[in-house]
Amino acid sequence: MLEREELKRYNRQMILPELGLHGQEKLKAARVLMIGAGGLGCPVLQYLVAAGVGTIGIVDDDMVDISNLHRQILYAPADIDQPKALIAKQKLNQLNPFVEVIAYTERIIAANAQQLISNFDVVIDGSDNFTTRYLVNDTCTALNKPLVFGSIFKFEGQVSVFNHQGGPGYRDLFPEAPPENEVPNCAEIGVIGVLPGIIGTYMANEAIKLICGIGELLSGKLLTLNALDNSVSVFKISAATPSLPVSTSQPVESDRVANEIDSDTFKKWHTETPDEIYLVDVRETYEFDDENIGGINIPLYDLQEHANIFPSGKKLVFICQTGQRSKIAAQQTRSLSGIAAFSLKGGINAFNF
Repeated sequence: MLEREELKRYNRQMILPELGLHGQEKLKAARVLMIGAGGLGCPVLQYLVAAGVGTIGIVDDDMVDISNLHRQILYAPADIDQPKALIAKQKLNQLNPFVEVIAYTERIIAANAQQLISNFDVVIDGSDNFTTRYLVNDTCTALNKPLVFGSIFKFEGQVSVFNHQGGPGYRDLFPEAPPENEVPNCAEIGVIGVLPGIIGTYMANEAIKLICGIGELLSGKLLTLNALDNSVSVFKISAATPSLPVSTSQPVESDRVANEIDSDTFKKWHTETPDEIYLVDVRETYEFDDENIGGINIPLYDLQEHANIFPSGKKLVFICQTGQRSKIAAQQTRSLSGIAAFSLKGGINAFNF
């Protein structure tokens, strides 16, 4: 039951017929676990606490650093060198005293993942490394928990909902993690400060819709946003194999990686049957102009508009900088057209010239 002050506090969203009192009660009863209290976690936490989600857990073992302040908007200079999870809890308690905030000042690892996640209804992943992303996804799959996912890179962001009612998971989009040294993080490559705010708001919106059972979720879809040119695209994700419980400590091996080829395979194809290969570089034009191995350049966000030019009788190979965007391109092309599309594993970074 909502208290009188809560009815006043949430009035503007409760008068929405799609949400109403019933939806607000669902929000109050919900238990949400936020992985990471950084750039993505800050806006997600603020909006979910403001919306009245009843219980929110925060998992983060990091300390506030001065370099965080341009994008991690919960924190101030006085918070530097303090645990993010604890500082976030203090400030969120001030924002809404009707929400229970639980701080876990630890890193989520294989040893504690199931225990942490099993206590919550919805998991939101705002982590910044592949090890955590795969662990969280695999644990959610094993425990049948829906997962709201977001990621950021320079000016680009991604949002999706995984493991929802038998829908695709993170591994259906990215079957295996790239080598750690192939994908730079924000500290190495940079990120525009407003981007995690934009993507984090999308993530919070998906979580609210999921909890209340309203609207159309990004389940089976990947939303991508480019803050430089304001382009927004939504790609379909299909589950390549039935969703099965998986180990939370061992990687999943399946034929879902069959659409990836390494540089040696690509060179062999190029040497033996060059006329049978159609190479498409899905990086931005400036990246392609700076360095490429040939082929044509169609940025990922423009791919759908040019899908009709792909020849059905050739091996369609996509390439990008690290192999991540090309995986999206290959899966999207296979789903929409049925053309045998491949992704060059590791991308330009792993290509041995």
